[in-house]
Amino acid sequence: MGKYNLTALRVRQTALRQRANGKIDKLPEWVDIVGDIPPAQVVVRHQPIQHEYLRQRVRTVPGTSKLEVYFESINQRRTNRNKKPSKLFQPLKIKYEEDQLRKEFFRDHPWELARPRIVLEKSGKDFENYDWSRIQQPGKRLDGESVVQRQLWLLNNVPDMTKTAAYDIARREFYRLRLRQEIEQRVAAEEAEATGAVFGPRMLDISMELEGKVYEDWKVWAKTQAQIMDQKTAAFVGAPEVAIPPDDSKVSVMEAEVEVEAVA
Repeated sequence: MGKYNLTALRVRQTALRQRANGKIDKLPEWVDIVGDIPPAQVVVRHQPIQHEYLRQRVRTVPGTSKLEVYFESINQRRTNRNKKPSKLFQPLKIKYEEDQLRKEFFRDHPWELARPRIVLEKSGKDFENYDWSRIQQPGKRLDGESVVQRQLWLLNNVPDMTKTAAYDIARREFYRLRLRQEIEQRVAAEEAEATGAVFGPRMLDISMELEGKVYEDWKVWAKTQAQIMDQKTAAFVGAPEVAIPPDDSKVSVMEAEVEVEAVA
């Protein structure tokens, strides 16, 4: 049948023919069931549905002061229409607008990924209690996700807001709150030290000490490896020639002989 193998679809017909020709004495139990509920006959795979990628915006109606909420479709089109798309029959990736915002923020602030984060939620619906009209939320630590959600709220609710302007506003609020937190931590540490508290070395000091120890061990190892390489080279080339300094007494006698010959 060419490139299509229809053997599995015709298994009931095969069983009936074998029973009619006497190859089998009894029909299998599944013959009637397959006759009542036949397998699917469609062997051609259809392309998956192309979902639209929408984003919400608010704009001012031209000529009036009224606000209008509208949705933009930003499906990406292929530049080359003659090129056959790859991965034609695979499921489409689910995309959200905040994915791109999150990618841009952490690209500009990679060290925010090094901060510890709490991903555990009580009910999985903690986002319903958040109001992103302000960046700081009760019960949630300030992090990069706060900037992303704050920027998305500005884009969806502020009229004629651009992505760059929303990013600048959310980032400015984030920097201000993060600076306040650092000042509060520094003041708290100073107050604790003033009342007699003693803090151990910081994580940065411990890491620098460990790094220095590894560096010293590496210097010893590198020196040993350099000596071994010099010995291997000397085994093939031979010992280097050492210049023997001349004897001072012999030099003085030779100078005297030269002077006598000159006088004669």
